[in-house]
Amino acid sequence: MRLFLLASAGFAAAGSILWDGRFNDFASSTDLSKWSWASQVGPYQYYIHGAGPVDKYVSLSPSYKNPADSASKQGAKISIDPTAKWNSDMWRTELIPQTKAPIAKGKVAYHFSVMRKEKNAPSTVHEHQVCFFESHFTELKYGWVNGEQGTSNGNLQWMVGGQSKWKTEWKADVWHNVAYEIDFAANTVGFWHSTGGDPLKQTVAPMKASTSSNGADWHLGVLRLPRAGHDSSATEDWYFSGVYIESGPVTTAVKGPARDPEPEEEEVRTLTGKEIELDIEPDYKVSKIKERVEEKEGIPPVQQRLIFGGKQM
Repeated sequence: MRLFLLASAGFAAAGSILWDGRFNDFASSTDLSKWSWASQVGPYQYYIHGAGPVDKYVSLSPSYKNPADSASKQGAKISIDPTAKWNSDMWRTELIPQTKAPIAKGKVAYHFSVMRKEKNAPSTVHEHQVCFFESHFTELKYGWVNGEQGTSNGNLQWMVGGQSKWKTEWKADVWHNVAYEIDFAANTVGFWHSTGGDPLKQTVAPMKASTSSNGADWHLGVLRLPRAGHDSSATEDWYFSGVYIESGPVTTAVKGPARDPEPEEEEVRTLTGKEIELDIEPDYKVSKIKERVEEKEGIPPVQQRLIFGGKQM
């Protein structure tokens, strides 16, 4: 049996933020351009957009956030237009979390609020994929969806595997607060929702889904599919607020939890003197640390003993 000594560690209760995308540290949207594949800085990857400047597609302002979201300093206006094309004829402006946190493991909740205005309102005759995973196991959709009856659809819909499980009319100036409740181990996803400043409620209980993600394929923003005979040049504006991913129980308050401390790099040492460096999130319990040791060294948790402050855990 191997014995490991952890020099120091601090742990927080479950239900804390794994990744914070609330734009609080941004001076302006041009900060997004600091990110590149060579220099992966900041909370977002920014590469799915048109050829124009950053502020043509993303702008930040306190007036763009849900007023009930007191934990956010500002929200984002994400715009698409005929110039917002990326590798296709689809209109796309999307941000992807830049993080090493385990946002695609265990039980997590993906939070965001979305709103539209009458000015530059999204088209009801085009299919929009909103805040989606690349496998599309869950997402929001707006507008006419391929295969539907009629020619337009003014409903905001929650989808699982391409099937609508919830919908509501999307009226102007109404904030819709959303949480995807995902259990990547159990392969389930549930839906939490509210409007304005009301607490989120579980609207759809967790159901089976193909919960596939590599932790770098959730897209905050919108993708609009082309539709022959209905395309136009009108700009669309989408407003987002309160974007974060948490572990543990779903936070129901619109303002969300306070930001957690950054992950700490801890030193683990074996009895033979070998040192192992691990990134320890503030909410990690002993079982999670043992999982990380197994990932790093290939030693099963049952063959590990951890000692904290002279006590075996």
